Amino acid sequence: MDAIKEIVSVSIGSSKRDHTVDVDLFGETFRISRVGTDGDMALAEQKLRELDGKVDAFGLGGIDLFLHAADHDYYFREARRFRAAVSQTPLVDGSGLKGAVEGDVVRFMREELGLELTGKKVLITSAVDRWGMAMGFADAGCDMTYGDMLYALDIPIMIHRKSTLVRFVRAIAPIAVQLPFAWLYPAEADHESEVEQESKHADLYRAADIIAGDYKYVRKYMPEDMSGKWIITNTTTSQDVEFLRSRGVELLITSTPRFEGRSFGTNVIEATMVALDGSDRSLRPARYLELLAKSGFAPDVQWLQRG
Repeated sequence: MDAIKEIVSVSIGSSKRDHTVDVDLFGETFRISRVGTDGDMALAEQKLRELDGKVDAFGLGGIDLFLHAADHDYYFREARRFRAAVSQTPLVDGSGLKGAVEGDVVRFMREELGLELTGKKVLITSAVDRWGMAMGFADAGCDMTYGDMLYALDIPIMIHRKSTLVRFVRAIAPIAVQLPFAWLYPAEADHESEVEQESKHADLYRAADIIAGDYKYVRKYMPEDMSGKWIITNTTTSQDVEFLRSRGVELLITSTPRFEGRSFGTNVIEATMVALDGSDRSLRPARYLELLAKSGFAPDVQWLQRG
């Protein structure tokens, strides 16, 4: 029997969301595990050092090594410690996959699901973190609202034009990546914290047909009545799905597939594709899409109000 390939996602997020599954790909078994450290970066660094050379690929969750947006790469100062912690096992954070997979979600919605997107009002909670998806919706003719200033910086100003967004990213991103990551994306125990008061920014959700972005941001200002809304996001548990159903969300699409009730983050899927390819580094976007298609991986689609 062939050895099992081990994929480990070390996340600074909640340990309550840890999960392990075995997935068969082309006759090989891939054991995919998530290990959360509840915001403890030193512990995350320690786990990477302990497992370096003992597993086939690492995913890094809860923090990005870098952002790719507006045709530039911006590297987080605080994430350098994680790169330095490993020397043998490839380490990826999902950034290499996001542009390819999350941009392809828009194509999937149009071509595979037959959904009409032209003219849909789309709220992207943070375009700098989901650049491929944001540009995909814009290119599909959607009416865009970019919430980067609100969700990342707590400045209640919305951006609607791509040209304005590009200027904003190029001005702010070089500064932002030097800040403590928790200032931009505070680590929490889990997604079970209370949604902030509905009256604060609920109108953003009421005005949108589609809300897309990181699930923590998507949930942050969500009003109780989300009837007819479409959510396009990343990692969700079965509890998250029921929460969205209870709020009336019509359609939930996660950009990565669901295993045993849980959709893993892009960092996990990227690490799995790197191990499948036998590479010691991240792959080209086209190669990710090729491997995902061969593996039968596709976005997870759930119509939440149909039975």
